[in-house]
Amino acid sequence: MFYAIVGQDTAGSLEQRLATRPAHAERLHDLQQAGRLLLAGPFPAIDSNDPGAAGFTGSLIVAEFDTAADAQAWAEADPYMAAGVYASISVKPFTKSFPT
Repeated sequence: MFYAIVGQDTAGSLEQRLATRPAHAERLHDLQQAGRLLLAGPFPAIDSNDPGAAGFTGSLIVAEFDTAADAQAWAEADPYMAAGVYASISVKPFTKSFPT
């Protein structure tokens, strides 16, 4: 099943986010290579694809896991959690309806 993982950034964590991004992206690449990643990306803090110093407010990852517990464990092991980029994460089941 797919799960939507939403990470909420800690205020002022842009520097940690940028420093930790390669390790975070590597985990996403691994999901993609396994055919389990539907989509992933950050939430810009302003209405811009490149928010600059305004940074980001969090991230969305939609990926396939066997169970909600597996998705939760994967999310909790994210480098952004260890670096303090994410203040919190939520994991919810997700059903892809469109596009078909």
